[in-house]
Amino acid sequence: MPFKTKRDLYLLPLCASLNLIVVMILYAVCRAVYLWMNIGLFPELTQPEMVGFFRSGLIFDISAVLYSNLLYIALVLLPVPGKESRLYSRILRWSYFIPNAVCLISNIADSAYFPFSNRRTTASVFKEFTAEENLGEIFHTELVNHWYLAVITLVLIAVLWLLYIHPSSGIWHSKGFNERRTRPVSPGRYYLTHFLILAALAYPIVGGLRGGFGRQTRPITISNANGYVKRPQEAALVLNTPFSLMQTLGVESFPRPEYYSDGERKKMESIFNPLHAPVAEKDFKPLNVVVFIMESFGREYSGYLNQDIPDYKGYMPFLDSLMSESLTYRYSFANGHKSIDAMPSVLSSIPMFIEPFFLTPYALNDVSSMAGELAKKGYYTAFFHGAKNGSMGFEAYARTSGFGDYFGRTEYREWLGHDDSDDYDGYWGIWDEEFFQFFADKMSSFKEPFCTGIFSVSSHHPFIVPAKYEAEFPKGRLPMHQCVGYSDFALRRFFEKASACEWFDRTLFIITGDHTNQTDLPEYKTDAGTFAVPVIFHYPAGNVSGINALRGLDSESVAQQADIMPTVLDFLGYDIPYVAFGCDLLNTPAEETFAVNYNNGVYQLFKGDFCLQYDGSRSSGLYRFRTDVYMKDNLLDKFPEVREMMEENLTSIIQQYMERMNDNQLIVK
Repeated sequence: MPFKTKRDLYLLPLCASLNLIVVMILYAVCRAVYLWMNIGLFPELTQPEMVGFFRSGLIFDISAVLYSNLLYIALVLLPVPGKESRLYSRILRWSYFIPNAVCLISNIADSAYFPFSNRRTTASVFKEFTAEENLGEIFHTELVNHWYLAVITLVLIAVLWLLYIHPSSGIWHSKGFNERRTRPVSPGRYYLTHFLILAALAYPIVGGLRGGFGRQTRPITISNANGYVKRPQEAALVLNTPFSLMQTLGVESFPRPEYYSDGERKKMESIFNPLHAPVAEKDFKPLNVVVFIMESFGREYSGYLNQDIPDYKGYMPFLDSLMSESLTYRYSFANGHKSIDAMPSVLSSIPMFIEPFFLTPYALNDVSSMAGELAKKGYYTAFFHGAKNGSMGFEAYARTSGFGDYFGRTEYREWLGHDDSDDYDGYWGIWDEEFFQFFADKMSSFKEPFCTGIFSVSSHHPFIVPAKYEAEFPKGRLPMHQCVGYSDFALRRFFEKASACEWFDRTLFIITGDHTNQTDLPEYKTDAGTFAVPVIFHYPAGNVSGINALRGLDSESVAQQADIMPTVLDFLGYDIPYVAFGCDLLNTPAEETFAVNYNNGVYQLFKGDFCLQYDGSRSSGLYRFRTDVYMKDNLLDKFPEVREMMEENLTSIIQQYMERMNDNQLIVK
């Protein structure tokens, strides 16, 4: 039958949009209450910073509002008959009111909880209080103590109810308005109009849920808030509680294992202890520290690290030449498979287990890095990434872990003084050659000592190089090969420029890959090879005690990204305790060095001659990875004593990792 009015065709989505805007405004009021309640905990905040929190918080508010109103939005947009009925109107109103009222309550209530948690409440709060038998009394006491918050909440809920509008509301009911819009509408026109409205709104809704529209944009998580603040604690002022709860509800990224009982804790810590407590008196050497995390630079692409392969030259000639004058490792591994795994591993000695660390609720834990530790010694610290600021969550993690400043494409454009389109690769960010030159120039303006890090962008899909270099680098057998050649060339240009700078000879350089990429050689298509990246320590000068330790190819030790932080700190003579899940490669016996990673539900431990694969409850593989390069001969049943020893090592690492994540013990307090 034909519909009696076409008012719903146009007014219902408009009304819904206005209703959601009201919710957004109420979220802003909640943030103001949150700040007002806790302003004493942020004594250094300035008015511009506070304004910035409201502006930055919009991205999280939009996502939370859209997620919590998905049912309401679907009921508004889906082309179902009967929308003009009284029953449908009631369903719409309650599907809007109930979720948003709950969200407002959680936002306001959390403002009183912040002084105890120092972060927005996540879903872990439901587990935290499951053993409490007096929750009713607790809530009653807090309600009395914070009666004014209850009043504010009631006012906000009343506003939510009273400002709700619908096509049947009086605002739309002037006589002339209705007379003009009561012509019958055929079912065909009804469904076509709804389909067009749905198609038009689908893209902005998905973008709002994800936190952006670009192809580089990952769905935002609570860790992204750290990219908008100077101090990790301030992330709570950018986030909102519904977003934090929804992002963590039902997620148990790091379940607490019980491999070792409380009575076995000493045994566990004797096997592995992530607390590094320097005991020997050392003279601190305030060298500059520069860390290169090279996108997709797998160990496979190096000729120097693959000398046992006949006639293999590799695709990184400059880095190969640099390695001949540096300390590097024949057996070195990444702690993860993705770029977002590399920053915690390289900079903070936190390997990736189960889920990328800063995509989990534990991203709001207190965390440090070599930059954060060296800042305690007066170092200036900064991190560089040539992509759009905020891309990949790198800025958020850099600030979280203690880097004082961040330089991305925005800062590059300001430094350039004009449009950067000629230097933009059209996909990810500024070409490595230009951005590495910017990196060198900026460091020349920094006060020494400094600790800086940079994440390259060019050696990546879609595997292109600047047009002027199209015929310059060997294309090899894979598209990735010429990209490695280009980024290696960019490194050469950086070192040519940096070597003329006064700070160069006072600087320790560390170069590693974030993860592996396209693979050609069969040796690197194994469970070990897919994690194989170079780990390089280069010190240009030779007048520092112990510098001989930074020369040569180590074929005995096992190295990993997580070893970089403790190796650098201990080499400098750092004398303050810190937490790291790697070891000091310079002072740890080769047979005690190790590497860990997580591969599709299986933990891997490389130690000595063996690689153990363990799924969290039982071992599934044991291989001599040094000689069995294709990992074909499973020795699990042939070396039970090796399996038992490695299981003890691995379970000790896993349990202490999970415990420290759950208990927020990633720094020494």
